[in-house]
Amino acid sequence: MDKKENFLMDQETETEKDEPPDARPHAARPWRVAVIANVRGKVPSNESGPEDAGAEFDKIETIQAIQRTIESDGHTTIFLSADATLPMKLVQENPDICFNISEGLGGDSREAQVPALLEMLHIPYTGSRVLANAVGLDKTMTKRVWRDTGLPTARFQEFASGEEDLDADLRFPMFVKPAREGTGMGMDAHSIVRNAEELRCQVRWVVSTYRQPALVEEYLSGREFTVAVLGRQDAALYSPRPELYGDDGFHRFPVLEVDHAKSATPGVYGHHLKTLGFTDEGAARFLCPADVSPQLLRELQDLAIKAHTALGAVDVSRVDIRLDGDGKPCLLEINTLPGLTPDFSDLCVIANAGGLGYHRLINEILNLGASRFGLLAKQSEPQVYGPVEVPVSIRVR
Repeated sequence: MDKKENFLMDQETETEKDEPPDARPHAARPWRVAVIANVRGKVPSNESGPEDAGAEFDKIETIQAIQRTIESDGHTTIFLSADATLPMKLVQENPDICFNISEGLGGDSREAQVPALLEMLHIPYTGSRVLANAVGLDKTMTKRVWRDTGLPTARFQEFASGEEDLDADLRFPMFVKPAREGTGMGMDAHSIVRNAEELRCQVRWVVSTYRQPALVEEYLSGREFTVAVLGRQDAALYSPRPELYGDDGFHRFPVLEVDHAKSATPGVYGHHLKTLGFTDEGAARFLCPADVSPQLLRELQDLAIKAHTALGAVDVSRVDIRLDGDGKPCLLEINTLPGLTPDFSDLCVIANAGGLGYHRLINEILNLGASRFGLLAKQSEPQVYGPVEVPVSIRVR
């Protein structure tokens, strides 16, 4: 190498040293991302189970859409099925991080199975941690947490058999549903009960069909909304678009209203309605942004964030809220693993309406998860929202 080449190399090195660091949060290198899910139709059905068993599982097209989106940001992906082979496959594949949308295969806290496994193996992952996924699936326990935190939710009672005495404070009409299911499972036109006989009949059906307790709550007759939550206190420190997040670290999405008044099951947003396309006969109407006053909009958004935080949910969730007869918002449920089917799942519809496309939504969720485990550099000059304590796990290879 001659003196000229040495001089040019030295000049390039000095130039690189003088360049300011990239202010955008970035990975030190491309990640190997494992997308973990339960695929609809790939798990043997239980002949003695309910007709809607497995309704929460994802189509392979959804998984592929997530993979393509992550890969478009420069990473590589693999798909791992959330079944009994998962522990061995995780050890074999050794991913840098897992994008988790798995529902689990059984048990009271099945949505916590994969997060618990990943915690044990010291593998970073997206979304809420073990406890929030376990509690969030249990609708009764969720309502207890919200009630005891002072958040508004309808009065309720859990029935293990249907023979228990009815709480004297509860008033008809009431609503009956499985205590530990999602995707509207076990909810249909019979879920609204108007007397003790109907209540006992529906509770016994839920207990025998789903082999779990039934949650009974006072029926809320007002409008129904679903509110997406994205972020946490330090979210802007790790986003290529820090302007997405407010002073508290959360992004305010538009609110989606589910209008099922003229649907196949008026007043009930159950599993059947959730399988229908937007233009199918009997489908509910989805209005996003919902036609609400600025005051109600802020109230719904803030209530969803409080509900998310009270349960210890992390980074992303979707909270269902319904108005009572006086127009007061009451919390219904939380989904710590919201669906991510492009242009169909509620969270994706909401994000699109708010100008946050599918690519940005998926990669914000991925980056938020990665940042919890030290895989993502902060902004060089971050905005400060106050003291931040972020749990960091060290990956053991």
